[in-house]
Amino acid sequence: METITNKTLEKLKYELVRDGVVSYETLEKAEELANVQRINIGQALINSGIIPEEKLLKFLESKLHIPYVNLEDYMPDPKCFKFVSFSDARRYKIIPLFKIEDVLTVAMSDPLDLFAIDKIIEAAECSIEPVISSESSILKKIDEYYKVADTVDDITLSTEEGEDFDWTDELHKDEAGEEHIQHVIRAILKQAIIEDVHELNLEQVEEGLKVVFKQNGEIYDKGTIPAILNSAFVSKLKTLSNLDASVCEIPQLGKLCFKVENTMLIASVSSFPTIMGERISLKIYKPPQKLDKIITDEKAKTVISHALHTPGIVLVCGSPLSGKTHIIYSLLMEAARDNKNIMTIESIAKYELEGVNQCELNENIGFNMDKALRYIEFQSPDTIYLEGVKTRDAFEFMSELFYNDKIILTEFMANNMTDLRQKLAYDDFQSFKSLISCLIFIHSKDSIEVFDKATLQKYLA
Repeated sequence: METITNKTLEKLKYELVRDGVVSYETLEKAEELANVQRINIGQALINSGIIPEEKLLKFLESKLHIPYVNLEDYMPDPKCFKFVSFSDARRYKIIPLFKIEDVLTVAMSDPLDLFAIDKIIEAAECSIEPVISSESSILKKIDEYYKVADTVDDITLSTEEGEDFDWTDELHKDEAGEEHIQHVIRAILKQAIIEDVHELNLEQVEEGLKVVFKQNGEIYDKGTIPAILNSAFVSKLKTLSNLDASVCEIPQLGKLCFKVENTMLIASVSSFPTIMGERISLKIYKPPQKLDKIITDEKAKTVISHALHTPGIVLVCGSPLSGKTHIIYSLLMEAARDNKNIMTIESIAKYELEGVNQCELNENIGFNMDKALRYIEFQSPDTIYLEGVKTRDAFEFMSELFYNDKIILTEFMANNMTDLRQKLAYDDFQSFKSLISCLIFIHSKDSIEVFDKATLQKYLA
């Protein structure tokens, strides 16, 4: 597994020693740290407090004679975003700033990355003028500006359209090009929102790409995107979701941001190879609400509040797509009101939560649940959310966390209370079951039941 490198710093690292900025021993330690953490040597030097970021950037400016630009108060020209895709911007840590005549000025954290420059030149069909900026500020600007420019258009819901809305009307419009594809994606999402659908799938068939809605366990065929548009449609959807559009042989997981009447929604986007081609699944998540908007019963709120301050497992149960993650995020928001270290381990962060340290797994670099569980205790968390725990090792780890006075949030799939009781009756769950301090069961959107430890243990006995 390769360390993430910065070609500029690799070339100039010994200049740091010659100029007395760092000692050779310090540089060696920084290189070891970079290899272990899979970051570039510049980030290792900055993260360790050896060199302030601005000092390092000024050093590079003096050696390369390339201007340093502080992006904190800089506003890029959105018209230039078309020259660098969102995925390339994130991959190469580069953001276009402005274009004068035939020269595009771009901010780069690694201005000697000639491969990145060549790729941008090829896409933009103009000359490139690089300036140096910090990696963190570039990524911040990318997330701030690209999400506006490279997301699905704002979806406006009209009561007049209602059940008459059909995404295929957009498909059959006499248009062509990337913008039309984006409008089709928007129309599919709009229909899903109108029909209160939270999962939709795109399946490869002979005729093209079949659009399937899943609701209450039932599958509904909503039409097909013609085969001639397959490649362009999948490529655009993957680009919008920050997935690698050039890779189709391995599974990928990303997220799509889109607005519905000025409310930003998130959809997880999963691509999976099949013998017919890639199958893509989208799951739409609504923004989390404050807990007291969901749980109104005072006794239930007291039970939850006690559980969020007492070592043990807070278990959220319900059928698929019942809103378990929605409740979990509301619990995390409630827990974040205290001055505690709250951490998550999840496949993808559905929404950014203030006061919560959210961690996304990344199988592509070997950062899976098992590895996360082995190392998270070094972060001294008080409350931990573990998404989709299914292995025996993970259940045993939750027991260890309990004995170390941790509060654990997790979810479990059960169609009803009888189903839950039958599943937890297996021997593998005996220890796990005894540690549950609070159970929140989602029967339906309007029916949520809360059990304290004593009541639950009697029910499950």
